[in-house]
Amino acid sequence: MAEAGLNSRVEASAGGGRVRRLTSIQVMLAVALSFGLILALNFSNRITLDRDLGRIHVRFSAEIEALLAEQQELIEQLSYVKSDAYVEYWARDEGKMIREGEVLIMPKSRAQDATAYKSTIRMVEFETTAPEPENWELWWALFFDGPPPRFN
Repeated sequence: MAEAGLNSRVEASAGGGRVRRLTSIQVMLAVALSFGLILALNFSNRITLDRDLGRIHVRFSAEIEALLAEQQELIEQLSYVKSDAYVEYWARDEGKMIREGEVLIMPKSRAQDATAYKSTIRMVEFETTAPEPENWELWWALFFDGPPPRFN
């Protein structure tokens, strides 16, 4: 029986259907190539991630610089608003305040004068709340679950 298996192998190798066994060197070479391919893919992914992180770092660094500049402007504006110069500016320009001995002059435009005399304000009375129903209408709605009849 062992002889029959050996003969079939010899016949298969002689007939062109050669069965070839891998040697240990070939197996080690295949393992080394697959390991190298895995490392190459890993390094490629790391390089791509590093580029992306570099772009993100540059973008956020620019945003941080802009925010720091805005913070500095706001700090300067706050110190100006707390100063006496701003208080005096606001009091004179927007608050329409004057010091002792000064006279406040407020010019009027001609368009304001013309519209002030030509416009007439008509007052119209109107109700802002709904009229309250009579007591008998409320009782009718409670007893009969509907509005009372209208006899107009």
